[in-house]
Amino acid sequence: MSQFIYKITPQALWREAEANGRFTGAPIDLTDGFIHFSTAAQVRETAAKHFSGQSDLLLVAIDGAGLGPALKYEVSRGGALFPHLYGVLELKAVKWVRPLPLGPDGTHLFPALEAE
Repeated sequence: MSQFIYKITPQALWREAEANGRFTGAPIDLTDGFIHFSTAAQVRETAAKHFSGQSDLLLVAIDGAGLGPALKYEVSRGGALFPHLYGVLELKAVKWVRPLPLGPDGTHLFPALEAE
């Protein structure tokens, strides 16, 4: 069964990951010791809270079911369970990568998301 999770990342950081064949994380991920992801229900709030007004972003969809025990759902803001990957994201787990542009009102325009 698919279990889609999402990563918002600057385009340059993702292009570097593509060149390396794996994503080791954004600076905050490296500091925290795991890669932060969001579920479909959480990703819009994540964009508003952590990426407000930022352009040149990508939205990466990952099938979390293939990440094994390194993927853990842990309590974060407001008591919600957020997916955290304790390891490197191998690009074979990525289902798609799409632009995450800003709309005229300054909020991000999301493509259709797969639910968990």
